[in-house]
Amino acid sequence: MKPDMLIADEPVSALDVSIQAQVINLLNDLRDQLGLTILFIAHDLSVVKYFSDRIGVMYFGKMVELADSDELFAHPLHPYTRSLLSSIPLPDPRTEKIRTRITYNPLAAHDYSVDKPTLREVLPGHYVQCNDAEFARYREELGLSAEMEQP
Repeated sequence: MKPDMLIADEPVSALDVSIQAQVINLLNDLRDQLGLTILFIAHDLSVVKYFSDRIGVMYFGKMVELADSDELFAHPLHPYTRSLLSSIPLPDPRTEKIRTRITYNPLAAHDYSVDKPTLREVLPGHYVQCNDAEFARYREELGLSAEMEQP
């Protein structure tokens, strides 16, 4: 059939770790050999980071953040993304025990009563669902000016 794209919805979620690795290696081989684009849908962020070049974070069916894998993990901007990343278990039990997880409460995190959010490019290739005030705050957090051309 030689598809251009493969949709993999939770392909390793219920598998033993060693089998997960075999499936991911197989998908990587297929991607490389056939030049496939793979839409990899998963909840295991460690696997997503390992496998994906770009990551889109969705909340209730809406894209809230989209960036290259390394960029997203280095500079998570949307509060939901930060919450997800704070929930990844750490291999050190002492660190894990004292670590603080971030809780996402959309009503407390956003005021969209007047200024509605749109998906905006905060950095080149890094998009976040935000309003004007959040956009300015995210740019400031990154040490950038609030102005940036919006398409």
